Amino acid sequence: MSEGQVTNPRPRDDVAFEDVTDSSFVYEFGGPIGAAAMILGFPLLMAYQFLCVYDNGGHFLLPDSFSDIAAWAGRMGQRYWEIAAPSWTGARIYLGFTFFMVGLAFVCPGPVMYGYKLPSLGGQRLAYKCNALWSWWVAVITALALHFTGLFRLTQIIDNLGPIMSVAMLWSFFLAGAVYAVTVARNAKHRASGNVIYDYCMGVCLNPRIGTLDMKLFTELRVPWPMLFFISLSCAFKQYEELGHVAPELVFMVLAHWLYANACNKGEECVITSWDIFYELESWYLLFWNLAGVPFSYCYTSIYVLKNGPMGFSVLWNILCFTLLIVGYFFWDTGNSQRNRFRMYWNNTLIKRNAFPQLPMSFIDDAKYLQTQHGNKMLIDGWYAYVRKPHYTADLVMSLSWGLIAGFGSFFPYFYLTFFLIVLVHRVGRDDARCARKYGSDWDLYMATVPW
Repeated sequence: MSEGQVTNPRPRDDVAFEDVTDSSFVYEFGGPIGAAAMILGFPLLMAYQFLCVYDNGGHFLLPDSFSDIAAWAGRMGQRYWEIAAPSWTGARIYLGFTFFMVGLAFVCPGPVMYGYKLPSLGGQRLAYKCNALWSWWVAVITALALHFTGLFRLTQIIDNLGPIMSVAMLWSFFLAGAVYAVTVARNAKHRASGNVIYDYCMGVCLNPRIGTLDMKLFTELRVPWPMLFFISLSCAFKQYEELGHVAPELVFMVLAHWLYANACNKGEECVITSWDIFYELESWYLLFWNLAGVPFSYCYTSIYVLKNGPMGFSVLWNILCFTLLIVGYFFWDTGNSQRNRFRMYWNNTLIKRNAFPQLPMSFIDDAKYLQTQHGNKMLIDGWYAYVRKPHYTADLVMSLSWGLIAGFGSFFPYFYLTFFLIVLVHRVGRDDARCARKYGSDWDLYMATVPW
């Protein structure tokens, strides 16, 4: 877990000024009506899908008839309350893990990195202590030690998954409200619409911090993906207790979620210059999805194969799924690394890290690029010489493998793929429109150079 060294920790000043952080306001997701729909709809969707996967074998729960809808909704609510109501056990597990990760963020070692210049701070750059890698490994080792000593059996996670999920949703609502209230009280709003519902949903705070802890970076990396991994690991331990062995599909899911969580944390320094960190506002939308949506919606395959497994697929099918996962991971990891380390090179913050696994093709020496009149450079080398979003394509391949390992008996193992595809289509469209405005004719040249 060597952290490497920053040869010149202060980035040079000739990197293009990121002027998009305070650009004019534009409604997204249907404005206030769409925001209200998401605030109400996402928790209901998660509750419904939880009941289908956890309590009904992965099958849809539907009313018997049109006239049964009201009674059906009542039955659904009653059943959810019976098996997933918030509990002290759920709160201890979820909040205990969250605050443990907060503590690690303050005490673990790691290099200090710097982000883009921010107009809201007069062109200053924020410093980020990148110790997520250490935090991740300390959390994994601690969890395994607690499990095997019997102090906290990891099977308690899957046994109490409903209450933990409910606590996570309530916690995200509370945090979003706190961030919104503090930002309004400090008169530090960014890109606010003036509509309270929309601003609560989409955010008005750009860089919320607790001391040196950046909330956006923390909530994007250190809670959702590690917790998703621990849910899958809990499922594997549960199956071992019940059957005396772990089936290939749960081995697959533990590996898949470990790879994803490990990659996110080992590449934390690369996330600092991402769109999510320098532009997106901390909001109910981000907090709810990071703290509740990711860990408790992307785990459906693990729950499904636990409840319905062993699946008994052929060796050939399992090899296909593992191959898709590993190949997808390789291009996803190296694709993200190529673009982010290209940015870091020109930001003079590139460091070498020996975090496992370090893959070939992660950095391109003397990378080709298009120089824009704006001042930024567009990468047209490595995987980015062939397609503009290779990391998105690879991510979709991995998400497909997460579904295929469960077969075709349920839609829910494919929820992640479906939802992710919708999100990416929206994001790509938004990114293209923003870049066209920002770069003008340079963007046309880039599109012609890398047409796919």
